[in-house]
Amino acid sequence: MLLSTQTERLQRKLGYEGAIKVLADVGFDAYDLSQFGAVGENDPLHGDGYEEYAASLRRFADGLGIVCNQSHAPFPSSTGDPANDGQIYKSIVRSMKIASILGAKCIVVHPKQHMPYRQNEEALKKINFDFYKSLIPYCEQFGIKVAVENMWQMNPVGRKTIVNSTCARVEEFCEYVDMLDSEWIVACLDIGHVSLCGEDMEVMIRGLGKKRLQALHVHDTDGYRDLHTLPFTAGNDFRLIMRLLREIGYEGDLTFEADSFYAGFPNEMLPDVASFMQKTGRQLIRMMKSE
Repeated sequence: MLLSTQTERLQRKLGYEGAIKVLADVGFDAYDLSQFGAVGENDPLHGDGYEEYAASLRRFADGLGIVCNQSHAPFPSSTGDPANDGQIYKSIVRSMKIASILGAKCIVVHPKQHMPYRQNEEALKKINFDFYKSLIPYCEQFGIKVAVENMWQMNPVGRKTIVNSTCARVEEFCEYVDMLDSEWIVACLDIGHVSLCGEDMEVMIRGLGKKRLQALHVHDTDGYRDLHTLPFTAGNDFRLIMRLLREIGYEGDLTFEADSFYAGFPNEMLPDVASFMQKTGRQLIRMMKSE
């Protein structure tokens, strides 16, 4: 099991190379390249020479002894505007290619959820079946798996509370992966999102099982806000979570999506914060193996 974390906060502060170097220096095995959305015109991964730059980034990381285990595609995956969604789709395919050049095994791609979930569950299911099915040829071309993630939405009435969205319930999450019936489509379980939607962690992890569950977004939450902070700082029971992962025979990596933990720290302290995150990850892995 590799210990990995997203690059998002560090790369905003230090650039791609700077982020990867910090993570390598503090002892992470791998990094999860964040390709969340639109970036500046000078971003080297969004210009004409993006393939060459991605290859150079791979060589840079290899030289530091750190690998790219997974990546995160741009999101949201849809807005409901056909013209805009066409551009988003191209960006997602591009991110898949970039991730494959970097050596990632999988890339997390959010399901489409531009409509209120409760009134449009079946419509979204059909939209997402077509969406993910259309990505399978690119998976085959680039040699990279697409991981579906469990999602939440703000309550459309008042928009003050979090409610279920696509794949929040284990039955639907399993259905999404199973109906696509492809070795290229797997599940990425966002630990914090399970709690936010009030779902049972044990039912979710056991229900997904070893075959479907091949990637993680590990972070903590208080059950009310999508905090994306470090485990042991909010409300999730990570002793239970790690035991459940062991019991189902989980064979993927442990990847943090906990970058809010960096918030407020000056740039000079970012390596120290990353080092503490790395130590926290090692503790989680020890818990998984021994408890």
